[in-house]
Amino acid sequence: MTTARDLLIVTLDVPSSRPVERGDLSLALAGAELLDLIAAEGVTLEDDRIVPGLQPVTGDRLLDEAGAALSRRAPYESVEDWLWRRGSGLATAYADDLDASGRAAGSRRRPGRRSERSATEESPARRQAADRWASREPVLVGLAGALGIPEGAAEAAPEDLSDDAVVTVLAAVNGALTELEAVRQRRRIEDAAFDNVWRAF
Repeated sequence: MTTARDLLIVTLDVPSSRPVERGDLSLALAGAELLDLIAAEGVTLEDDRIVPGLQPVTGDRLLDEAGAALSRRAPYESVEDWLWRRGSGLATAYADDLDASGRAAGSRRRPGRRSERSATEESPARRQAADRWASREPVLVGLAGALGIPEGAAEAAPEDLSDDAVVTVLAAVNGALTELEAVRQRRRIEDAAFDNVWRAF
């Protein structure tokens, strides 16, 4: 299991302070993949640039795809650019993969859906994610906090993080989520203004 898969399961099982949108989750999953690649020494960060090393074979299809998708030409990709590029549609890809493998058994809902799942079977994947969550593992807690999980979570990196690369990635995830929400807010305002114009006729 990877941080991204654990994060997906946490979003399914732990109440959040707001609905977790697919776009938000996709950005956070891209951040989780990058953090796992850093931990596997597949990449390093130079300031906010992702410098690839030897591509690790993790045994996880989606994480291996992430490693293969890295830009390997200088000046390399920024963390923010990676989140937006890799994150496109990533929540759906992870949800589909969990469904196909049966590792999400017992999870209550798919991201972006309100319907509850009736399965109650505990899977090893859910137990691992739950154990990691219960131990307050800082990377997982930081990513989940950016998504408003659990309810009342502060959208900031946990104070016990000492790894600069991890702090950089978590800050980029928070920044991208803030930017995405600002885009949504502008669209809501524009849509409301458009509706008001039509009502005037």
